[in-house]
Amino acid sequence: MTKRTFLTAQWRKLLMLNYEVDPAVLEPYLPPATELDLWQGKALVSMVGFLFLDTRVLGVKWPWHVNFEEVNLRFYVRHYDGTHWKRGTVFVSEIVPKPIIALIANTLYNEHYRAMSMRHQITQIDGGQTRLNFEWKYNGRWNKLGATVDSDLHDMTPDSAESFIFEHYWGYNALNATTSLEYQVEHIPWQIATVSNAFFDADVASLYGDAFVPYLTATPYSVFYAEGSNVAVRVAGKVRPVAKTTAV
Repeated sequence: MTKRTFLTAQWRKLLMLNYEVDPAVLEPYLPPATELDLWQGKALVSMVGFLFLDTRVLGVKWPWHVNFEEVNLRFYVRHYDGTHWKRGTVFVSEIVPKPIIALIANTLYNEHYRAMSMRHQITQIDGGQTRLNFEWKYNGRWNKLGATVDSDLHDMTPDSAESFIFEHYWGYNALNATTSLEYQVEHIPWQIATVSNAFFDADVASLYGDAFVPYLTATPYSVFYAEGSNVAVRVAGKVRPVAKTTAV
């Protein structure tokens, strides 16, 4: 049965700085019925900045809540549903500038949103490149995430490092000790571009916890950009562990 669409929007200008972490750091955040989805044996987390545009909740555009920034810290999991594996994401932290968005997402989806003052800049520079800068204000300080992006877009190669990061179409949040909420994110495959001069300057300990400091203050393992597209988020269901008798 098709799940009801909860949210539609455009996700645009997605910048992802990816860091390798000790899997033990992620264990406290791992929802029931999921396990870490590793890239070539590595546990990765991503600092993500992007734009929410033309946002509709249950088909309605809410005034002053249509276009806004989001910055999040996420990692990658998979869930076995009894037949096949679903590749998904788990969010450690999500920051938006609208308190009502944080309230709705946290209440309905058990997400981890916080509302903060935010701003962004998109600047055209020489050679047709674009400089992206996402900022959020915490404890009186503007934290920053950004990079320079080439103008040429191209398709992702299947099974590439980029497709691993971008093509996780499910989300999971812990509901209790045995059950997780599952939701589906639908969008076309995204086009990507080459990234350079990436930067991330933030109060990592206060925002994300001391355990992340050694990793998020190191050089990123990789940096990717996707132009984005329209997306639809389907209403969540509940999942529990299933015996992996035929899983691969």
